[in-house]
Amino acid sequence: MPILNILQAINLALKEEMHRDDRVVVLGEDVGVLGGVFRATDGLLKEFGENRVIDTPLNEAGIIGIAMGMAIYGLVPVAEIQFQDFIFTGFEEIVNHLAKMRYRSGGQFATHVVIRTPYGGGIKGGHYHSQSGEAYFAHTAGLKVVIPSTPYDAKGLLKAAIRDPDPVIFMEPKKIYRSIREDVPDDDYIVPLGKARLVKEGSDVTIYTYGAMTYVALEAAELASKEGYDVEIIDLRTLIPLDIYTIIDSIKKTGRAIILHEAPKTLGFGAEISALISEKAIEYLKAPIIRVTGFDTPFPYTLENLYLPNSYRVLKAIKHVMTY
Repeated sequence: MPILNILQAINLALKEEMHRDDRVVVLGEDVGVLGGVFRATDGLLKEFGENRVIDTPLNEAGIIGIAMGMAIYGLVPVAEIQFQDFIFTGFEEIVNHLAKMRYRSGGQFATHVVIRTPYGGGIKGGHYHSQSGEAYFAHTAGLKVVIPSTPYDAKGLLKAAIRDPDPVIFMEPKKIYRSIREDVPDDDYIVPLGKARLVKEGSDVTIYTYGAMTYVALEAAELASKEGYDVEIIDLRTLIPLDIYTIIDSIKKTGRAIILHEAPKTLGFGAEISALISEKAIEYLKAPIIRVTGFDTPFPYTLENLYLPNSYRVLKAIKHVMTY
């Protein structure tokens, strides 16, 4: 069983799915000869040829529109947007056409498309290469939103996304592309969409998170353990569909909730988690729900480390709910 990082796991998932299903094609800026800006598609052009690995012009709206047309004609395109920040030039096509095609056609046409895109901070990318826009897509009916945090999940979730008949926004936390490594099976497996992962079991407080922030949560849990607090960590994995049952089961056990993400606080996805807990399990709460997030400002360059949530900010939230 090879030890892979997230990029290698994504590359392996693409290779396996392209071998399994000859309808699967990869397209995007520099995905072929270069192998992608982060090398996620490295080697695919040589293995599958230019008819299935397509270098496109620098035109995100064009990439998404072409992928949608391919899907309507029966292909399974996996489109890469180099940075999530660039996806907004194709936003209209995603929310008004890609997400609604199955509904508006009465099921005659399915837009079987996966859009892969690296998101988030941590690489000194500044405000045009570091944004976290997952809430925009989670708000759009018809889209599925997937965010892996481990190599194992990256492979299994991407394979599940490619096999899913609905359009999937597959957001990859680039901060941990190469830093997290683990055993990833060579054999075929999927990680089901809509099933959260229990990262760490605990009894005092639950941290709900996803992507790179999973590791901030683990660091905070270790700090909290030294002060006698037992922290549970839930990695959501998919925002849409959302594993409501795991969220509620955990809060029933701990009675305290902290929601952690690097996107801005106002109307970030943490607001949805907070509302769900309030609606379905408010009687179990022992303290207010706390959100630890990025700030409501453009993403900074020189102050990146102050903008991104860290383990000490999370620890402060843990202490607050534990002493409330």
